[in-house]
Amino acid sequence: MPSALRQPQLFEPSLAACYTGPLANFTPPLIGGTPPLEAFKTARWRNADWLKEDLSRFAEQYPDGDQRAVVSIWSKWHLSALTVPTLTANLLLNRDLPVGLDDMQVLFNDKGATSRLWLPHEGTPITTQDPFERFATLIEQHWAPLIEQLAAISGAAKRVFWSNAGGYLDFYVNALGEHPLASQQAFEAAKALLEARNLPSGKRNPLFQPVRYFTPKGSEEVKRVRKLCCLRYLLDEFDTCGTCPLEGCDLEARKRAKQVAR
Repeated sequence: MPSALRQPQLFEPSLAACYTGPLANFTPPLIGGTPPLEAFKTARWRNADWLKEDLSRFAEQYPDGDQRAVVSIWSKWHLSALTVPTLTANLLLNRDLPVGLDDMQVLFNDKGATSRLWLPHEGTPITTQDPFERFATLIEQHWAPLIEQLAAISGAAKRVFWSNAGGYLDFYVNALGEHPLASQQAFEAAKALLEARNLPSGKRNPLFQPVRYFTPKGSEEVKRVRKLCCLRYLLDEFDTCGTCPLEGCDLEARKRAKQVAR
């Protein structure tokens, strides 16, 4: 049943009560009641013109910046704000939050990036351990349609945005493993999602192994590296991030070539 039609339930503990330990520095979403005046429905992002308008405020920080990189960075803000509460509810409380594009609202910060969510209710009980079913609301009703739009608007490949999403999924799954409410079965399902090469339909899983871990020669520290670059180095304001797969490449030469091409 679509999440918009599900009946809200009262739960104990609340989602906000989970924001301790590894979640102590995060802000829980607003739940129920009247949304703040500054909040707006993410359903509007199904319309490319509305999404472009909402992206334009964020893009003002990067005059003449590469559109692919600007939209990718915006997506990272949004995906992070979305992934934390969704995984918290899913992995700690066994609940499916109403995070479909048609069900929720967001609040932007002063830069035009997602800072907080408004959700109509605390979610519904999850009754499956199937990895694709557990995360279907997040993936099929939010990530997939939004990524289609972001890729079309920016010109960046869809796999860049799926990599951004998968990187946060991997990071927060590992972080939440330290939470006292962590559910072993739920975590196994989340890890299975990231290890599956294909979807149940037989198509490629865009979230397959978004991050790899290895120990560099001569080091004892395990390094975490994304499969794909988020493109932020294309903006003059940034270098590569700490998990960039392009580390060691001549990125300065790439930047100079980009400037000449303008």
